[in-house]
Amino acid sequence: MAHTARDYMSRKFVTFRPDMDVLEATDLMVRHGISGGPVVDRTGNLVGVLSEIDCLRGAVEGSYHGSGGGYVREVMRTEFETIDVDDSIMHVARMLINRKDYYYRAFPVMKHNRVVGRIMLRDVLGALEDMSRENNG
Repeated sequence: MAHTARDYMSRKFVTFRPDMDVLEATDLMVRHGISGGPVVDRTGNLVGVLSEIDCLRGAVEGSYHGSGGGYVREVMRTEFETIDVDDSIMHVARMLINRKDYYYRAFPVMKHNRVVGRIMLRDVLGALEDMSRENNG
């Protein structure tokens, strides 16, 4: 069996908007128990990624300057990597291992230039566990 991002990605995921307040984004992360997610514009184009550490940075800088957390567009990462829906789990695993920025433990999953899912480190670990069981069982 081929193991691809499609097989293990989350199809239900939270997205953020560039014009969203950082504190609103933080609230979404806390309520949904997530560490971040894709930032999409009004037409659904992927324009960035946001993590807890980005929100923390915005909140700390905002409190230092007495200005609140600012907007997602001010703290999101605009340089990011994505995964194609048909990429193999081993490819995703190698991308996670080779990341220099370990605060991001997930990738947006793309199909025809649209975000269709999100694959996290724990999804890849689950896939590797399934593959091990198939090989040993």
